[in-house]
Amino acid sequence: MLTTATDIEALAWFGRALADPIRCRILPALQEGPGYPSDFADALEISRTRLSNHLACLRDCGLVVGVPDGRRARYELADDRLGHALGDLRSRRSFWYATGRPPRTGSRRTPP
Repeated sequence: MLTTATDIEALAWFGRALADPIRCRILPALQEGPGYPSDFADALEISRTRLSNHLACLRDCGLVVGVPDGRRARYELADDRLGHALGDLRSRRSFWYATGRPPRTGSRRTPP
């Protein structure tokens, strides 16, 4: 059970990071390995400006870090454990849909 303010705050930051579909696409891309914003923007078919804004949010949430590489910055997950956590979330989602029992949400919107 989450008992400390730090635990609750950490979970809130993680939720904020996952609250946007674009950030939910960026994190698995980073899970595959570090890369440069221009490459991620091209792969995700979004503008570099838009990607930069989302990377800033993920950085502020403590999930990614920018590593200086000459005149550029290479982005990667801030901790290898985040990659494992993302994998666990994805496998859980697969389980929900494979069994025909998706999690209950308060909305009628179909998950992506």
